[in-house]
Amino acid sequence: MAPQHPGPLVVSTPSPAAPARDRILDAVMSIVGTAGIPAVTNRRIAAEAGVSLGSVTYHFATQTDLLRAALTRFVDAESGRLTDLADTYRRRFPGDGAPELDDAAALVSEVAEGVAFTAEQLASFELYVHAGRDPSLRGAAADCFAAYDRLAVTVLTALGVPEPDRLAPAVVGMVTGLQLRRLSTGEPGR
Repeated sequence: MAPQHPGPLVVSTPSPAAPARDRILDAVMSIVGTAGIPAVTNRRIAAEAGVSLGSVTYHFATQTDLLRAALTRFVDAESGRLTDLADTYRRRFPGDGAPELDDAAALVSEVAEGVAFTAEQLASFELYVHAGRDPSLRGAAADCFAAYDRLAVTVLTALGVPEPDRLAPAVVGMVTGLQLRRLSTGEPGR
C-alpha cells in the first residue's frame, strides 16, 4: 500500500491590502513552494502578487536579491515563532523545575506540527537546498537554523541534558530530516 501524503499543500494568497513588497515576497514563497525555484519569473511573480512587472524589478534588482529577501522574511517569522515557543517552555518550567519527558515530547510535536506542508514551509526546504548552491543565501539559512538550535538548547537544558549547545544541532538535524522524510514519502508524522 502506497503511503498517504501527510496532508494537502496549503497555498496562501497575497493580501491585496499588503504593501507591494510584501505581496511580491508572498508570491515568491508561494511559487517556490508549489513549482520550485526555476518557476520564479518576474512575470509570474507580478501576476500572482497583483503588481506591475516594473514593481518587481523596482523592489528587487536580481533574482538572488528576491530569493534572499524571501528566505530572510521567512526566517524572521520562524525565529519569532520559535522564540515564543522557547519562552513559553521556559515559563512552564522555571528554574530547576525539570519537565517530564512527555512534556518535552509535546513541545517537539508542537514544533513539528508547526512545520505544516504549506507552500511557504515547502519553499523554505527548497531555499535551504538552493543556499547550498548560492553562498549569498547561506546567511539567511544559517539564521533560521540558529533559531531552531536555540529552541533545542532551551528544551535540552530544561531536561537536564549535559552539553545542550553541542547536541542541539544534531537534534535539529533529526527533526528537519524527519520532516523532509515525511514530506517526501507521505508518511504520517511520528
